[in-house]
Amino acid sequence: MGFGSYDESEQQDQDSDIDEDDAVTVHEHDHEGEVSFDQGDMSNEDLVGQLKQMKDDDE
Repeated sequence: MGFGSYDESEQQDQDSDIDEDDAVTVHEHDHEGEVSFDQGDMSNEDLVGQLKQMKDDDE
């Protein structure tokens, strides 16, 4: 077998004994709400300047 090949027999008739009760429920902990940001009296230019300053401090 070369790169990327597979045995097709492994892809057929797969028995899976999955207990649905033990499965993970992705919507079990859904939350509804909202997020808001208060930028105070700062303009967009002030915020961009503050971001640039933070990036410069990291370097």
